[in-house]
Amino acid sequence: MRLFLLFFFMLFNVVSAFSADKDSLIAELKTQIAKKDVYDSAKQLRIKNLSRLHQQISKIDYEGQYSICLKLYDEYKSYQYDSAYVYVNKLKNLSVSMNDMSRAYYSQIKLGFILLSSGMFKETFDCMKRVNPKLLNDSMKVEYYFIMYRCNSDLAKYNSDKYFSPDYLTASNAYIDSAIKLSKVGSVDRIYYSGLGHVGANDNYNGSQELSKLVRPGVPISMHLRAMISCSLGQIYINSDRKEEGINLLIQSAIADIKSSTKETVALFTLAEQLYKTGNIKDAYSFVQLAKADADFYGARQRKIQIGAILPLVAAEELSHSESEKNRILVFLLAITALASLVILFLIMIYKQLGKLKHKERIIEDKNVQLKQVNYKLIEDAHIKEEYIGQFFKIISGYILKLEKLKMSVDTKLSIKKYDDIRLIVNNINIKKEREVLYHSFDHIFLKIFPNFISVFNSQFEEKDQIWPQEHEVLNTDLRIFALIRMGINDNETIAKILEYSVNTIYVYKMRIKAKSKNPEQFEHRIMDIKAVDSVE
Repeated sequence: MRLFLLFFFMLFNVVSAFSADKDSLIAELKTQIAKKDVYDSAKQLRIKNLSRLHQQISKIDYEGQYSICLKLYDEYKSYQYDSAYVYVNKLKNLSVSMNDMSRAYYSQIKLGFILLSSGMFKETFDCMKRVNPKLLNDSMKVEYYFIMYRCNSDLAKYNSDKYFSPDYLTASNAYIDSAIKLSKVGSVDRIYYSGLGHVGANDNYNGSQELSKLVRPGVPISMHLRAMISCSLGQIYINSDRKEEGINLLIQSAIADIKSSTKETVALFTLAEQLYKTGNIKDAYSFVQLAKADADFYGARQRKIQIGAILPLVAAEELSHSESEKNRILVFLLAITALASLVILFLIMIYKQLGKLKHKERIIEDKNVQLKQVNYKLIEDAHIKEEYIGQFFKIISGYILKLEKLKMSVDTKLSIKKYDDIRLIVNNINIKKEREVLYHSFDHIFLKIFPNFISVFNSQFEEKDQIWPQEHEVLNTDLRIFALIRMGINDNETIAKILEYSVNTIYVYKMRIKAKSKNPEQFEHRIMDIKAVDSVE
């Protein structure tokens, strides 16, 4: 009994692990499906670049034309049948122009591949009958034998007939054996064909062992080949009662197909079929619709028939499932309607209260903003006044001392009646120099309070219109006018008196400077927004 319980517990853990892996893989598949257009756009860009290169190559450069057409064919062969057919015909025509029969036959093999991918078995056999393998090199022969293997194998599965299918299977086994013999020992092709050969001989164990070698991490194979091998392995595992592992491999194959922009694909359709059987109707319906869209895009007739057989079943089950879900939702909605009505009433009441509260909060917030602005302005004004009052007390004290000395000197000269000396003293007073000293003091104090004034001021102009002080200047007249405005002196008459200009001159200065700015309407606002140091943010 204890052994039975232990076995059951281990089996349950294994099943749970596989289920978790499947869920995460399905989530990854859906993520990649959402990025499908990105991968398709990348392929379209590659095709566009190749097409542009194809147009640039000389029409008589048959080798160059053949090489580019072969690359374009490879891009289209599992992506879109019609376009692949166009380029395979170009390959055939170029082979004839080059009088190269081996390439002409090789082009026939390429045509056979897309005919088979499109589900046209008769046309594929007719096409491949025209190929003379004796004129092919070994790599071409390997491809020829592989197409013949696939053609016979796929037709045997499609017919599923006890009278004819065995002959097709015998032929497919013979062709894959020939491909194995010609492929290089240890190569990816040799391992792949060997695995398919074992599967064709009903040796699924050795077949899966061989194929598994190619999907291990680090093995350098293309995304398309990885998709094909994962799909084959998935089908082997499903047929060997290892369904969870098989479904996981089918999901990985579908992901690889999407990343490689493969439209002629088996994995997504097979996955949808398996998910339908396990009861995952929603994902099965979604994936089978996508598989149908891919088959329509490629032009795969056989896939359309296969999908058409299962799509109505999945759609009917999905519809039934949706109806059941709707009924459950309806019952649930009816059950919560009464509660919802009460909740709505409470919400309306709460909403009204919140509306009133928010209105009051907005009023308070607006007042706080206004108070903050007023507080900032007061602190800035106090800072400006502190700087200027201190400095101008110092200047005025200097002037008082000068006046005291002047008075004493004049009194002395008057007492001794030296009137000419008094005139000399008066003439020595340089009003212009005193005014320059006053401006110099104003400029230094202003830039101490507003150190970035000049740079911010000039940021309002194009480089050619910027106003910078000369080397001997701190501020020039233009800058000084707007420095006074930043200090809060907006009246033209007051500015004119301070700077010893006429009111009209000050007006002209202001209008000329504002007109050259990037935004004349906002110019003075930008000047007033210049921050003082040590101001409150």
